[in-house]
Amino acid sequence: MSSENLLGLPETRLPEDPGVTEALAGAVGYDVDEVLEATVKSHPTSSLAWATLADRAFSRGETLQAYAFARVGYHRGLDALRKAGWRGQGPVPWSHEPNRGVLLSLYLLRRAAEAIGETDEVTRLTEFLQGADPRAVEAIEAGER
Repeated sequence: MSSENLLGLPETRLPEDPGVTEALAGAVGYDVDEVLEATVKSHPTSSLAWATLADRAFSRGETLQAYAFARVGYHRGLDALRKAGWRGQGPVPWSHEPNRGVLLSLYLLRRAAEAIGETDEVTRLTEFLQGADPRAVEAIEAGER
């Protein structure tokens, strides 16, 4: 049973994304890029896979690619949230591990939007993250994944 926030909106809890976490765990060493790309190809609806690809691109200074990958992760996440009953607002708790891919995609899209000067998008995504889980940004920045 899902809990509710102060406004009475139920929490959205995404289902597990089988195989994605395990596949991403193999993204170490010299073949990181190949593993990440193979994971996205095998799990194209996974916002976590797209977010991981976005984070990797951003770390290499590929801001536009990071923005594009995060944008796909964001849209895949919206699809998953809607499928799970989310109606455009309400809590999406970071503490529920399957939600982390969509929240991470939101965060990474916000980071890339900021890097390219898209201030309206940064504001919108900040509000989205705060409404989903006010703790998410802090958790992401602390390295919780």
